Amino acid sequence: MAQDTAASGNGGTADASADGGAVGIGDVNSGLNFGSAAVVGDVDDGAVAVDLGDVSSSTTLSIDSDGGTAIADASGGDFNFAFVS
Repeated sequence: MAQDTAASGNGGTADASADGGAVGIGDVNSGLNFGSAAVVGDVDDGAVAVDLGDVSSSTTLSIDSDGGTAIADASGGDFNFAFVS
């Protein structure tokens, strides 16, 4: 039984590129930040101590990142041929 052999040119190059995408950050709201307030009335004699306690704040960020764009081209090489012998 005879065997046939098929041959062809190379496939050429395949090029691909991708960007990193974009990161979208929504509004940054650090929220109604204010320190403590104290009113001290008239002080005639003696020491006055005012303790306003701690002040804290929190900020929440909502960050979204898409996958970007990827483009590939594998259209093959030039001058390809195929034959069976």
